[in-house]
Amino acid sequence: MFLLANVIDDMDMGITHVIRGEEHLSNTPKALLIWQALDGGPVPTFAHVPILVNEKRQKLSKRRDPVALEGYRDEGYLPEAMRNFLMLLGWAPAGGEEIVDFDTVIMEQFRIEDVHSSPAFFDVVKLRAINGHYIRALPVEEFVARCRPWLDDVNVWEPDAFDPAVFAAMAPLVQERVTVLSEVPGYVDFLFLDEPVVDPSSWDKAMKGDAVKLLASVTEAFEHVEWTADSIKAAVTAAGEALGLKLAKAQAPVRVAITGRSVGPPLFESIQYLGRERTLARLRAASARLALG
Repeated sequence: MFLLANVIDDMDMGITHVIRGEEHLSNTPKALLIWQALDGGPVPTFAHVPILVNEKRQKLSKRRDPVALEGYRDEGYLPEAMRNFLMLLGWAPAGGEEIVDFDTVIMEQFRIEDVHSSPAFFDVVKLRAINGHYIRALPVEEFVARCRPWLDDVNVWEPDAFDPAVFAAMAPLVQERVTVLSEVPGYVDFLFLDEPVVDPSSWDKAMKGDAVKLLASVTEAFEHVEWTADSIKAAVTAAGEALGLKLAKAQAPVRVAITGRSVGPPLFESIQYLGRERTLARLRAASARLALG
């Protein structure tokens, strides 16, 4: 019945090309026989595309693999990035480039004859890289607008805690670092929370050695330094040099004290946008925690 219904439907719509997955290759002769038996007129051109497989080279399954487009949308994959990625499954443009213009592909490059016969790997790592490229290519204003569904999520912080102006200032720094939009709140949450969410492993790694002395020196310097990213950086650099530390080592405990984690947007710009009083409060809180052991 499946084949009969398909053939009649194709005849009724005047279908000229039938493109199906390779698992239907074996029933194509039967479809042709039914078409001829029903005197359906000119037979369509049949083509078969390769199946999609996961990292274990198993056929993608909706019961086992994340295949719903809504899930990728909710994670923060851009539609244009997903479209670009899907175009590359089982086919490659001239020159082997991976970032391809949709209209150029449709109008100039794609030929069904060039589709590969081997299974196509649904590589989520590659999809993430392509998505990161498209995110970085967005105008900053559009990046800000596309982030809003994640920034407006009431489960991230209190509804009134988010400051659009502060995020807009930070947006170019965040845009260069995320690969999916759902990562954005984790890069800026410290700006909109009363206290940072401290990652225990980051704390343990950074808050040792001369961390107590460094935080004390930085706190003192921050009380009167000009509140710009360059001056803040100079103050941290000087505090580190006094203890024989390079900037990378000196800024680690400062970053964790202020943002709660060891990875994030550029530190000195982050401190500038956080503000002097909130920054000093977090440095003092970290010093007090260290004093308690």
